[in-house]
Amino acid sequence: MNCEADDRVAVLLPLPVPGPYDYAVAEGQSLSPGDFVRVPFGPRTVSGVVWGEGAGVVDPVRLKVVSARLPVPPLPRESRELVDWVARYTLSPPGSVLRMAMSVPAALEPTVPVAAYRLADDVDAVAAAIRMTPSRRRVIEILRASPPMIAADAAREAGVGSGVIRGMAAAGLLDVLSLSPDPAVPEPDWRRPGYALSPGQAAIAADLRARVVSRMFSVALLDGVPGSGKTEVYFEAVAEALSMGRQALVLLPEIALGAQWLGRFRARFGVLPLEWHSDLGHAARRGAWRAVAEGRAKVVVGARSALFLPFPDLGLIVVDEEHDASYKQEDGVIYNARDMAVVRARIGAIPMVPVSATPSLESAENARQGRYDVLTLPVRHAGAALPDVGIVDMRSQGLPATRWISTPLRETVASTLAEGEQALLFLNRRGYAPLTLCRRCGHRFQCPRCTTWLVEHRVGPQAARLQCHHCGFSIRSPEVCPECEAENTLAPCGPGVERLAEEIAEAFPDARIAVAASDTLVGPRAADDLVRRIEDGAVDIIVGTQIVAKGYHFPMLTLVGVVDADLGLAGGDLRAAERTFQLLYQVAGRAGRSERAGRVLIQTHMPEHPVIAALASGDRDRFMAAEADARREAAAPPFGRWAALIVSSPDEAAADDAARALARSAPREDGIAVLGPAPAPLALLRGHHRRRLLFKAPADMRPQAVLRRWVDRVTLPSRVRLRIDIDPYSFL
Repeated sequence: MNCEADDRVAVLLPLPVPGPYDYAVAEGQSLSPGDFVRVPFGPRTVSGVVWGEGAGVVDPVRLKVVSARLPVPPLPRESRELVDWVARYTLSPPGSVLRMAMSVPAALEPTVPVAAYRLADDVDAVAAAIRMTPSRRRVIEILRASPPMIAADAAREAGVGSGVIRGMAAAGLLDVLSLSPDPAVPEPDWRRPGYALSPGQAAIAADLRARVVSRMFSVALLDGVPGSGKTEVYFEAVAEALSMGRQALVLLPEIALGAQWLGRFRARFGVLPLEWHSDLGHAARRGAWRAVAEGRAKVVVGARSALFLPFPDLGLIVVDEEHDASYKQEDGVIYNARDMAVVRARIGAIPMVPVSATPSLESAENARQGRYDVLTLPVRHAGAALPDVGIVDMRSQGLPATRWISTPLRETVASTLAEGEQALLFLNRRGYAPLTLCRRCGHRFQCPRCTTWLVEHRVGPQAARLQCHHCGFSIRSPEVCPECEAENTLAPCGPGVERLAEEIAEAFPDARIAVAASDTLVGPRAADDLVRRIEDGAVDIIVGTQIVAKGYHFPMLTLVGVVDADLGLAGGDLRAAERTFQLLYQVAGRAGRSERAGRVLIQTHMPEHPVIAALASGDRDRFMAAEADARREAAAPPFGRWAALIVSSPDEAAADDAARALARSAPREDGIAVLGPAPAPLALLRGHHRRRLLFKAPADMRPQAVLRRWVDRVTLPSRVRLRIDIDPYSFL
């Protein structure tokens, strides 16, 4: 469709609006679907995307005119179809979904050249004739080994002010160049020799390559034990996409902590891929978005939002650690990137490869029903053995209330260190202590905006503070109880990783200990530094949370101790057992990944629990089958369709009234049940009172139409917000 003078186009705006608006096409304009345009909207001008022909409802005389077409490649058809599909599935305004695809507004603006600096050809002669300071000499040293740099970057590298750079240019030491702000994106070399694959790995790699060549939609679940070489195998599919001149997308649950993955990629392809995650600066995000849209970025590795980047020629999607709950976005548009990756692959007629050592029950059921193919790597690469798993029944240990390391685990850590090997102690709880109370009056420190206790931190940027992990509220750790004003009566209750590290340091004073949690590893650089220190043998004991459970390979790490395996098993969460098993199985897989044998010790008060028994026996499939049977009997996902309706308001009475009004209007159809309303487990979150209703329907039903009719029957006050979560993961 080309729209010219006297025509109208439908333009979708990245706003929470229900659909596109009609605009007139100015004389001389030629617009097509996908074009980015500027249009008047109320008193302002906003950017949007041409979505198609106008609906023809508004009188042509009243139509506003498209202001301009923006100088950026159009949003691809596949991206537009994904926006529409996600909006329909999640019951979200299409404009809200489009906003995720237009997440960098500056990328739509014309490219403005920037000033860059390089050494002048006669720099040595000029330097000999003028006064040279240590600052100027550092700048010259930096630029001798670097391509032209903007003033801010050169100043940062040399540890000087930007004025020094400009002064050197005025003195003739530096030349000024005009460069594009979008840096060149190195192209991965698919011709480089790949890793030496075993016959089993090579067969699966050939299968994945064939899928890429076919240019047909498929989903192939890559299921392999920890250390089986799954990453190296799917790299061969990436190489095939590159050989065809197409783009590839790899999703990781926590790309900011993927230092080892990036190192493997560079070893295979010679350069780093383009990264996309929340830690990127504004300029880097702009450059990355443009590089994807212009087809210059051939491989992107990113967090869940990378799925909405405007790939013009995507040939492969890989979702690594596909079971990970991080792929579920809980704010704004609520969606699961793993599931939407399947949709994007179907729209683009390309293969999608979910990868995991512990596939989600949803993926396992799709495989059982033949919707997904399964490619299995049952053994570790290069003959490495899976670790031995032992259980420590904490009921028989008789530890004092301030100790959490059992005698067997302490002795095994000691023998591990004596052998010159490394140990990982795993506790999935951040901070120093999850609760602080007054021993005199019993006062507990609770977040004033959330139904949760404040967590004490003594390490990292939040040191000596009590913090809420939900809204970010924090206060300095007090010395006096605010309730009874007693001094020296405040006591930490329970352990976090920081308190566990304190206990370990007392037991092993000569050991080099590192705490690995999202509070202590702030950004990719901190994570990279820790990985290098572990690889170099500069760390003896790692005390960490779930961020160390995913994909790391440390040859000298032979012991994993799970300090509290029972965390996460209580609370009635639908996926509590599955998530706990996946997490502990993954962290156990960090042990013994090289020629040295590994061992895992799991501390628990419930050794008879099915999760603990499955970990001890190593029988993953038996556990998953039992979990599937329990879900099937309860008609729970993936054997039933669930949706959560979350009502929230700063006014508690308004939240209650709205939730009751929804309950009164609930659908009464065969096979459908509605539970609630009830206070959410986090009944107060960020100052909003929350009530939940749970919609349950048969597995073969598409619930969106029923849900839409239901909520349309109820008019909610302006202070009340309703969020609908299709396929809920979190029940908080």
